[in-house]
Amino acid sequence: MPDVPLVESHGAKIPAIGLGTWQLSGETCTRAVIAALEYGYRHVDTAKMYRNEAEVGQGLKSGGVPRDEVFVTTKVWRDDLNDGDLQRSAEGSLKRLGLDKLDLLLIHWPNRDIPLQESIKALCETRSHGLTRHIGVSNFPVALLEQALAVATEPIVTNQCEYHPWLDQTKVLAACRKHAIAFTSYCPLGRGEGPRDPAIRKIAEAHGKTPSQALLRWHVQQPHVIAIPRSGTPAHIRENIGITDFELTPDDMRAISGMARDDGRIVDFDWAPDWDKAA
Repeated sequence: MPDVPLVESHGAKIPAIGLGTWQLSGETCTRAVIAALEYGYRHVDTAKMYRNEAEVGQGLKSGGVPRDEVFVTTKVWRDDLNDGDLQRSAEGSLKRLGLDKLDLLLIHWPNRDIPLQESIKALCETRSHGLTRHIGVSNFPVALLEQALAVATEPIVTNQCEYHPWLDQTKVLAACRKHAIAFTSYCPLGRGEGPRDPAIRKIAEAHGKTPSQALLRWHVQQPHVIAIPRSGTPAHIRENIGITDFELTPDDMRAISGMARDDGRIVDFDWAPDWDKAA
């Protein structure tokens, strides 16, 4: 069983590698969760918007791992951020997942049309009312993260954002570390671009690992960084957690971090927040 490190943040202990489930559905999703638990994952990430919470829940139930050993994260969609709507979204997620309490509930994306103070107040209530053990945010640039922290009455334990070698997230990472908040990387492999990169392949070969493993090691070797690669293929799921038996050298880390470019962002929408410029 891989000895996956835990990232600690304001009382939360989050496994540094988790299973992302975006775009997984039906039996593929359920089987992916079961396989992940079999291979040693103890962190599963989903969202209301993914429309697979019921399938994730079935995988958790069928996986045979005690509930208190699995860290389950889900997210509230940007249309449900008003006071009342957010709490109802959390309750709906619990029912679909078949759980009594979430481990982590995130605001999936900020919404300019709904006051942030109202959304954060509602998010905090989900924790104080016992719907979730921890709360956090996702896709929050530095300014919004600082605003959220200023009004939150419960600890924010993570900011989940796109992150891979082609996207400079230095400023968000620094803000998270300033406040002792974990940073969770989605799209950690750059949607498949990373494993094809010749430089990353060379680094991986030097360690007897695959390019995906080298990339995921780059994530978790950074302080307070968590990665949630998505895969529905059992072999890839197993490969992605096999990163605890080697370390990248400082030169490897610098080489991979130096790959950032101006057009590196993959996930963007016209309603997205104003992203931080590269450092």
